[in-house]
Amino acid sequence: MMNAKISHHDVKEYCGLFGIFGIPEASVLIRQGLFALQHRGQEGAGIVVSDGEKIRSEKGFGLVGDVFAKVPPEQLPGHIGIGHVRYSTTGSTRIQNVQPLVAECADGIWAIAHNGNLNNAQKLRSMYQNSGAIFQTSTDSEILVHLLADPMYRLRPRRVERALGELQGAFSFLLMTKNSIMAARDPLGFRPLSIGKYNDGYVITSETCALVQIGATFVRDIEPGELVTIDAAGLHSSMFSEYTGHLAQCVFEHVYFAHPDSLLFGKNVHTVRFMYGQRLAEEHPVDADIVIPIPDSGNSAALGFSRKSGIPLDFGFIRNHYVGRTFIMPEDDQRKKSIDMKLAVLPEVIKDKRVVAIDDSIVRGNTSSKRIAYLRNAGAKEVHMRVSCPPIRFPCFYGIDFPTRTELAASSKSIEEIRTLLGAGSLGYLSLEGLLSPFENSQDFCTACFTGEYPVEIENPQGKKILERYE
Repeated sequence: MMNAKISHHDVKEYCGLFGIFGIPEASVLIRQGLFALQHRGQEGAGIVVSDGEKIRSEKGFGLVGDVFAKVPPEQLPGHIGIGHVRYSTTGSTRIQNVQPLVAECADGIWAIAHNGNLNNAQKLRSMYQNSGAIFQTSTDSEILVHLLADPMYRLRPRRVERALGELQGAFSFLLMTKNSIMAARDPLGFRPLSIGKYNDGYVITSETCALVQIGATFVRDIEPGELVTIDAAGLHSSMFSEYTGHLAQCVFEHVYFAHPDSLLFGKNVHTVRFMYGQRLAEEHPVDADIVIPIPDSGNSAALGFSRKSGIPLDFGFIRNHYVGRTFIMPEDDQRKKSIDMKLAVLPEVIKDKRVVAIDDSIVRGNTSSKRIAYLRNAGAKEVHMRVSCPPIRFPCFYGIDFPTRTELAASSKSIEEIRTLLGAGSLGYLSLEGLLSPFENSQDFCTACFTGEYPVEIENPQGKKILERYE
């Protein structure tokens, strides 16, 4: 267990990052890349671009297509740029918090985009505020701006590495000056970040699916504790932290957040989810007529369950793709209202059938109970629920929206009690061993939301509303 502690004022950002260097009309490709990463955040989006002389930015609330619908490429000229899609898990919803953040320091303008949670943000924030610094946002990402501007770091060699070395927690960062971009991952590697090549230029992205979207080629992942700098002289690598002896890659990325065609922590996401479905069929067999997925993150596991069990796969739900992911909607009211709009039942498929519904997870239980009721009302004879991860019993303090235990169905209820609450004929969760079985280096994954074993010590955690004092 590490000695670092998480402050109760920290702002968690579950987001998508996309950066470009050395590619004309960078803003066009960044926009395409952010479209591919839209599943990682739908609260806001932003792009900052440089032509080597001037830095320009555009950001706003909403989906990528909405934010940039009326922004022509010539409004954001340049061959260098970074982009961000945002879903705040403890931060406030206001325009100042939409990233990338742009700040002018003594040596010029810096832009910063962040995915993760800095657990010593409040300590550093208080230190700078007590010395007279003024903060423009309530995000922990702004801490890095103040570190970079601090003469203690700005006037010394390995300035960025030294600043990054002060941060504790889960983070992937993209930084940009008028003539370079930089990318870094925290020493435990909680969040993904990859390098791609596009003609003579470079691409940095949270997920490799965005490389495919623009026609770029995957090169490698950025290593935990590594800072990659790309400028006119090429790509340079340095380490700002020594290897800790273990990693804490977020396994929930594979369960839910990442796109199926992404290569994540060395494994294809679809392949891992397919294996989860196979393992579920072994651990929790059931007599049924059809297997149906809960779209979209349940699709791969349902296919694996069907193949392993021999029960035919069919589509009992049809998803409305114009409704976002209910799990990552900013407010609970939005999540509940969107449940009814997101999926439509096909009675012709499930009527008089014994149905096995495969979902990626049960968090609060709002969506699962309603979907089981939909299936029953449409004529299903039996509805059995299978879940491709273990029960989520503990909150995440590394950037995923499980801020309090009281929100989690499995924190205080047994599996049988949850089954009764959902109205399912039977309920089976994937075991922890099954969750880690696809990975050779299973010890290098964070499973704190299932086990309560946090790789970084937690102190006085609270939820999103704690930051109202900064509003």
